[in-house]
Amino acid sequence: MSSKFVKPAFSTNLKALVPVPASFCDLVRYQFDAGGKLLRPLLVTLVAACANIHANSPGEISFEDDPLFGLYRNRKLGKYSLPPIRAAVTGHTVSPSQHRIAMITEMIHTASLIHDDLLDSANLRRGKKTVYKRFGHKQAILGGDFVLTHSSRLLAEIGDTEIIVVLSQVIADLIHGELLQLTTEADDTRRFQAYLDKTYRKTASLMANSCKAAVMLTRPKLSQELIDCFYEFGRHFGMAFQLIDDVLDFVADEKNLGKPGGGADLQTGVATGPVLFAAQSFPELDEILLRQFGLEGDKERALELVEKSDGIGQTRMLAEFHFQAAQRCLTRFRDSPSRKALLHVAAKCLQRNN
Repeated sequence: MSSKFVKPAFSTNLKALVPVPASFCDLVRYQFDAGGKLLRPLLVTLVAACANIHANSPGEISFEDDPLFGLYRNRKLGKYSLPPIRAAVTGHTVSPSQHRIAMITEMIHTASLIHDDLLDSANLRRGKKTVYKRFGHKQAILGGDFVLTHSSRLLAEIGDTEIIVVLSQVIADLIHGELLQLTTEADDTRRFQAYLDKTYRKTASLMANSCKAAVMLTRPKLSQELIDCFYEFGRHFGMAFQLIDDVLDFVADEKNLGKPGGGADLQTGVATGPVLFAAQSFPELDEILLRQFGLEGDKERALELVEKSDGIGQTRMLAEFHFQAAQRCLTRFRDSPSRKALLHVAAKCLQRNN
């Protein structure tokens, strides 16, 4: 659903890569065509439409009376389907600049994946060889840099310095998040806080600041309070999304996940929610965490203790908390197909298996 809606914009934008040598262009296309969810540009587009409708339409702001609210609150969506996503942005057109923010968002995300896979020595992404495995280390580094540079150029062409500042923060957060991932705190409280900080910087910051940038372009302008509300929606959505991703690393199979599961993060010495929650019940994990699963048998023992604990369930509960917080952010805005679609997408992400 999301892919059909946003892929034409990417096809148009990729024509700008024609002057690049063919082999380099192949690398970038390989990553863009890998079959990703395109969740981020979908989210930004729906947020922009929701903001535009709120700014330009009279009407009551209601949420509890929405017949779908119970479905979202109780996550009993089943096979319930919304009208096509295109219908969610009809009536109040998303501006070209807002569409561009959505496109830039996916480009930043794509560049980060290329670099992440190289740093993590990952072999698979979305069921295919990672870029560095397919094209080599140097080409992957340059390819990620190129996509990031191209996204910066597109951002500059919008001509709004405040928007540039907001999205530049995302790139700084991505780098900071990678640095946080390289270290392990000895104190369990600080360790968990560092994990949440890393989760925000590597995942939620892009969603939060992209949503903020898109609604900053709404005309007439929204109040700063409402702009911040959309930022908070993106932040909570991003936190919930990554927490579920960390759960799936333990419970999903490789076929559905499109990359290795079975606690694959442990292979690279990365401790996520399920392990950190498990450590609160099994102090034995503290030493394993401090040495970043560096000894033979550490990964297997960590997996065993995660299974014995409620680490996976507690991580899901934390994701649910952030989902509900994201949902509450939307109560500030008028009912619209866009708002319903945002709720639907958020709930589906909480229930996903890949």
